[in-house]
Amino acid sequence: MQLRMKTNNCGELNLSNIDQEVTLSGWVDCVRDLGGMIFIELRDRTGFFQLVSDPQKNPEIHKVFEKIRNEYVITIKGKVTRRPEETYNEKLPTGQVEVYPEYVEILSEAKPVPFVLDDDSVSEDVRLKYRYLDIRRPQMFSNLKLRHKVVQAVRNYFDNNGFLEVETPILINTTPEGARDYLVPSRVQPGKFYALPQSPQIFKQLLMVGGVERYYQVAKCFRDEDLRADRQPEFTQIDLEMSFVEQKDIIELVEGLLVEGFKAAGVEVKPPFKQMTWQEAMDKYGSDKPDVRFGLELFDIGDIIMESEFEIVKKTLEAGGIVRGIRIPGGASYSRKEIDDITKLAVSFGAKALANIIYNEDGTAKSPVLKFVSEEQAKRIQERAGAEAGDIIFFVADKPKLVYDIMGRLRLHFGKKLNLIDESKHALLWIVDFPMFEWSDEEERFMAMHHPFTSPCLDDLDKLDNGDLGNVKSVAYDIVYNGTELGGGSVRIHSPEVQKKIFKALKLTDEDVQRKFGFMVNALQYGTPPHAGLAIGLDRWIALLCRCESIRDVMAFPKNSAAKDLMCNAPTEADYKQLRELYIKSTYNPAQHK
Repeated sequence: MQLRMKTNNCGELNLSNIDQEVTLSGWVDCVRDLGGMIFIELRDRTGFFQLVSDPQKNPEIHKVFEKIRNEYVITIKGKVTRRPEETYNEKLPTGQVEVYPEYVEILSEAKPVPFVLDDDSVSEDVRLKYRYLDIRRPQMFSNLKLRHKVVQAVRNYFDNNGFLEVETPILINTTPEGARDYLVPSRVQPGKFYALPQSPQIFKQLLMVGGVERYYQVAKCFRDEDLRADRQPEFTQIDLEMSFVEQKDIIELVEGLLVEGFKAAGVEVKPPFKQMTWQEAMDKYGSDKPDVRFGLELFDIGDIIMESEFEIVKKTLEAGGIVRGIRIPGGASYSRKEIDDITKLAVSFGAKALANIIYNEDGTAKSPVLKFVSEEQAKRIQERAGAEAGDIIFFVADKPKLVYDIMGRLRLHFGKKLNLIDESKHALLWIVDFPMFEWSDEEERFMAMHHPFTSPCLDDLDKLDNGDLGNVKSVAYDIVYNGTELGGGSVRIHSPEVQKKIFKALKLTDEDVQRKFGFMVNALQYGTPPHAGLAIGLDRWIALLCRCESIRDVMAFPKNSAAKDLMCNAPTEADYKQLRELYIKSTYNPAQHK
């Protein structure tokens, strides 16, 4: 008997379909044998539907039902009937109807699955090894479906705004100033290597030189870096670039893009989004991606300390350090052990020490710090902190970068500990006026905070010339969502002279520049329009919308935290023939890497 394998989807049938003859196909989610009557829950990507077999009504169908097991793929034909009212399942849209099949066929049998698909406690490694089964889980499929909806909304928005989708190369030249490149050996060019792109940065700028003016791409990117929950060796970003625009034009366009993307996920956000300078974000929140859904803003007491006799902190400040504090409401009730645990946490973040002042309910203050400050100075510290009776303040003094990191992480710790974060909020925030450079102790030189094609503020060009690199600002901007960097971009350099100054500041030789960026530098000499762009981390965005802790849960086939694909066992060793064709000799010794 030849059937259409589907006339309807499992999750779409209801009382309006009564007496309709339907053909359904899908996976068997569960089989229940209740004293002769067999009930099968059939599942497809739209939902669940109940099938029933009565051996008295149709013994041939019942014989087939007796053979069926979980995850078998079957197709059935029959009329939709109303369930007995006492058996309604109000949890399902299809819970008032069922089918007694007149025809059933097993299309594919299944071995017992290695884990129960609706068991959320199964280990991630098991789920990754059997990812094709994991995708059958409604939650995993829902994540992929939401990803599709957002990408479709993004593509429609770009098309409606005159953008062209242009693909850029995957095999490119290796470049510095970023994470490690993945290298690909060339068989036809012995001894030479391609690199996989960390982003389409150079190529999208060249498209602006080429006159495309408005480009976008849902682009694959590759970075060989240590992994976290929000990192993968290969990831996807929504990439865009525009000519003849300024920062405000990019911000306005991206806000419209985000509105449409969030709408596809059933979330309403309203532009314009708040803007905050990088320095303000660091001073108030200790982070350039602050979560502004709660308070606990940091405060500076450096000027007060400098007037005190707190010599150890004063020396830190005189050496270019800073001091930042945080007020914890109700913290005066913390036990000695709790305060010690908080101190240990700060030390684990890199603090040498964590000072505190307790403000008791009777109006008195208690702290070893108070012996170094006068009563008037202590009063000013309390006012600066906004501390009241029953509160405690903590503060750290050290190099700025370290202090911001420690206090920013402590702030997030207390935000979660005190349940201050409103999870129903969708807080979008622009961070602007980033530093152009940041000092690298490892490299012993300034590095580009974003990338070397970011435009410095024109008012700071003289600082490039006199070597005051630490005070050069860039025309860069990040979009932050609920304390996570969603994307970032900048106005680009379109002047060859300015680009040369940046390369010089980064201590790149002319040979380095020509070898790494020669084609880019040459292109700037042929009429380059002012241009700017931005990239949004698609995986991260979808993970936040799905409330997933890891971006792996919104990717179809991700790697694990060790950058390994447990399903197809990649990476693997290449055989001798392959290596010889690529002129590669492996020096790897397993004994040295245990």
